[in-house]
Amino acid sequence: MIGRAHGAALNEVSRALWASVAVGQCCDEDAARLAEAIQARRTLGRAAQAVAGRGSLPARVAPPRKHQRPPERTEALERCRRWAASGRMPPTIACKFSQGEQAALAVIALEVSKRKVCDMAIGAIAAIAGVSESTVKRAVRQAKALGFLTIQERRLSRFRNDTNIVRIISKAWLSWIELRSKGGGQPRTGTNTRDTKKAPERAPRATRSARTPCRSPGLTADNVRGAGAPRGASDASSRPGGN
Repeated sequence: MIGRAHGAALNEVSRALWASVAVGQCCDEDAARLAEAIQARRTLGRAAQAVAGRGSLPARVAPPRKHQRPPERTEALERCRRWAASGRMPPTIACKFSQGEQAALAVIALEVSKRKVCDMAIGAIAAIAGVSESTVKRAVRQAKALGFLTIQERRLSRFRNDTNIVRIISKAWLSWIELRSKGGGQPRTGTNTRDTKKAPERAPRATRSARTPCRSPGLTADNVRGAGAPRGASDASSRPGGN
């Protein structure tokens, strides 16, 4: 009877079985064995219905979607903090976003500084910034609402789109990116310390003698003796036969 029943008939058989157990017409061992048979019949009937409903067409199993996931949580958090503190946007704009949103927009700003636009996928931006894809979407949507950037959708077909093109239109943000690409200030020429560390080379002899002033001869014994004598006396003493 159980082997031929299906659907609602199995429910009726199950109720009659437990009613007989309640009045003592069936022992517990027989009731357990019959309950297992009813359950097996239900499983077999469900499998037959699934095969009949599927028909002769083979089952089409969609390939699993490969998500570009961020790294481990600790590494992703450190990466998010580094990108948020990288200074890719002015403080007046950065204060309007959370730390994760700042990290995502910093990746976009870096791509814009290199290629003028950003056409990276949302998953790639999320993996680089160490945040989730929902954080990237929320950051881009809020930046667009505040008028900092524009989004250009690229539709390939009815059910397929290419990655969006993001452009920064905020003049303050663009000026900040340009200033950062130039080094953040006016260019300065450094001092060449290698030349100052070298010992000065000695000048040639001719140049040295030309630059060195003539010095008066030192005092000798004759000069000392004649220093206090009158000019005529010294001349007379110097002549032969003088006193």
